[in-house]
Amino acid sequence: MNVNLIVIGKLKEDYLRSACNEYIKRLGRYCTFELHELEECRLSDAPSEKEISAALKKEAEQIRRYAKGMIIPMCIEGKQLSSTELAEQISSAGVGGQSTVTFIIGSSFGLDPEIKAMGSLKLSMSKMTFPHQLARVMLLEQIYRCFQINTGGKYHK
Repeated sequence: MNVNLIVIGKLKEDYLRSACNEYIKRLGRYCTFELHELEECRLSDAPSEKEISAALKKEAEQIRRYAKGMIIPMCIEGKQLSSTELAEQISSAGVGGQSTVTFIIGSSFGLDPEIKAMGSLKLSMSKMTFPHQLARVMLLEQIYRCFQINTGGKYHK
């Protein structure tokens, strides 16, 4: 199976980069993993709705180049799943002929509606708000946990 993670923006903190790299290394046992860090559009300090919309559209153009297979945009209005339920979704994608699962984390202003509409499953981690950089670590951990669940590993208790 191929797993893609498309993110807007780069990690700034070494400890977050280190955590991400650890999960990416662990995922190598279960899938071919690709990380696509895309450029975040710079906005003014107090952007208008029009400016935000234009930035999201520009980011969407970049995202479309890498989005393939089962597309899972991360968005606050998405469905909240347990780790086991997410593992079932990933397993079902493979059984259903989807060899690639693509997760997408947008910028602090979210994702363009067009990208959300491309999703087979819109996913939310929580009703709480997390920094996008931390959300990347959390998502990578959950993807790793899914593979552990699906292979009967001891990581998930």
